[in-house]
Amino acid sequence: MRDVEDLLGRLRRYPDVEAANLYAVDAADRLVLDVAAEALTTTEPGRVVVIGDNYGALTLGAAATHDLHRIRVHQDLLTGELALAANARALGLGDRYTAHSLDENLLRGATVVLLRLPRVLAGLAEIADAIARYAHPEVQVFAGGRDKYLTRAMNDILAESFTEVRASRGRQKSRTLLVRGPKPVGEPRFPLREHIGEFGIDVVAHGAAFSGPRLDIGTRFLLEHLRAMKPDARDAIDLGCGTGILAVALARSRPGIAVVGTDQSAAAVASATATAAANAVTGQVTVVRDDAMSAAADNSADLVVCNPPFHVGAAVHTGSAIKMFARTGKVLRPGGELWTVYNNHLNHRTVVERMVGRTEVVGRNRKFTVTRSVRGLHGFDAVATGVGV
Repeated sequence: MRDVEDLLGRLRRYPDVEAANLYAVDAADRLVLDVAAEALTTTEPGRVVVIGDNYGALTLGAAATHDLHRIRVHQDLLTGELALAANARALGLGDRYTAHSLDENLLRGATVVLLRLPRVLAGLAEIADAIARYAHPEVQVFAGGRDKYLTRAMNDILAESFTEVRASRGRQKSRTLLVRGPKPVGEPRFPLREHIGEFGIDVVAHGAAFSGPRLDIGTRFLLEHLRAMKPDARDAIDLGCGTGILAVALARSRPGIAVVGTDQSAAAVASATATAAANAVTGQVTVVRDDAMSAAADNSADLVVCNPPFHVGAAVHTGSAIKMFARTGKVLRPGGELWTVYNNHLNHRTVVERMVGRTEVVGRNRKFTVTRSVRGLHGFDAVATGVGV
């Protein structure tokens, strides 16, 4: 048995954003492992499932402390999946787990589930339904999170799928919900579907997808500028595509364009793929799971559209957006355009200008700013000319 604190102290977030105020492990991870210790010790091999493990603390902590093998893991975010793999290799634990989608193969026969509670309630509802639907009737769920992100609504959502939901004692501003007794399930509730009448788009959304089946107000503002977005573009990328609304709107308005929707969320990729199918544009729209266009070739796109996040996980941090902008400066062809929308207080314009090229504000309302950036002929044009520095 390894010393769990030594193991947890060696975990990294990479390839996700790393910073002094961003951590690979927190008190909620430690609490879940402690509260679930007895169940992990007595469960049969191959019956443990981990969902939402941020960077591997739950999976690798359980594997090392209880000598567990054949742990099944689902992580929505690709950066978390890659970080777990890297941490597992570094610790010699790469053979202890397998990665899965949120489906029957993940949960069939599971008797212990370790869960980091997602902040998106619809995401929790889809997870709870899947556990109740596919896991062993005597499954025990240990669902943990930081106190500041826990709400009574989480208990209520879990109670829709389970007969017993109770809270553990709190520790270090963290708490674990102990869940058991799966209820009978009917037809799956997810994915959700909604028609956006003003744009004539049918949206399909899995629980963890940003904004669900609705049109968020930032994307709505960006859509107002759709016709002006590089009219001669042949290849476009919807960066951080979510449910695929921007990708579908581009494809429907321009029959000759090819659009790649890219997102690191598995729920978003499944949602955008289904949204493209629902709107009959699968011939134009391809959706891939990728981290900030890491798999896209340099100089391969004429147009990138983006509604970037302003947080990394639960922390308010612009690192993810900056990572997206930096990669956009390489993926765009010379003369290619980035159209982005962001909250006014973030003032991304200077950053985008430095990383992509000359940038102008083309729209601003009380909450959001829309900018258009043009990549220069010699790479990072703004750096070369001093614009925005």
